Amino acid sequence: MTMQALITDKIQQALNPLHLEVVNESHMHNVPQGSESHFKILVVSDEFEGQMLIKRHRLINQILNQELQQIHAMALHTMSPDEWAEKGVAPASPPCQGAVK
Repeated sequence: MTMQALITDKIQQALNPLHLEVVNESHMHNVPQGSESHFKILVVSDEFEGQMLIKRHRLINQILNQELQQIHAMALHTMSPDEWAEKGVAPASPPCQGAVK
């Protein structure tokens, strides 16, 4: 199973989100082709209603504790259903500040 699929499955099982996007952005960085080291994750869940951003991120970090030992970077966008209805999209990822291919 790919890291992307594993991340998707674990979040899906733990939170049953209304919307979930797990994007492998490794190709945007100076890593070997086919790497799974950089991810952008958008999660929309009722679990986030009334929670501060830090609590939302801690929950995702807890769910992905083992996977975080193997990946380099993870951009988290965690929204309640109301926030998702208002924004409807995760922000674009900035360009890599390190050595880009």
